[in-house]
Amino acid sequence: MKRRVLLVDDEVAVLLTLKAVLEINGFEVETAASAREGRMKLRNHEYHMVITDLRMENDQAGAEVIAAARTAPYHPAVALLTAFPLADEDWQEMGADHMLVKPMHTRLLLEQIDKLMETHSLQLSAEQNQPKSLLPAPNKKSKKTAIKKSSVGSKPTSIAKAGKKTALKKAVKTSAAQKTSTRKRA
Repeated sequence: MKRRVLLVDDEVAVLLTLKAVLEINGFEVETAASAREGRMKLRNHEYHMVITDLRMENDQAGAEVIAAARTAPYHPAVALLTAFPLADEDWQEMGADHMLVKPMHTRLLLEQIDKLMETHSLQLSAEQNQPKSLLPAPNKKSKKTAIKKSSVGSKPTSIAKAGKKTALKKAVKTSAAQKTSTRKRA
């Protein structure tokens, strides 16, 4: 099964280049040339990952795409693509899992995308295996905390934070301990 990616960028050259690079490397790619088109595609299709430019038709366009991806029921990984790097707190507060800074070497881009998708998949699996009572209550503060915890890197060039790895390991250990506890009771 191919990994489906939605690329959202108003620069046609960037859009077509990234699409070609990802397709050559086994991804199924759809494109959107505006935040509006990106949000529409997020509602009508499912993607494993969304990569969006920050500034398109307005300065908030990328943040709008990220917000739409975060509310999608299928929970795609989200990367912010920008030529103007933001402070870590800023892109994490927007809800992005990772920031990609353009221009970027193709090999590095592919490594970061693969790592983000792998980490995101493990996180989703760990969350699905936890009993509902261990999941945070759905409120704005816990959602913001969950978004910050789900970030993959603290710097544009890093792949994973040590804290993220620790949180993921704890979630997997908790899940395994709960399964063992359930088996012992049976």
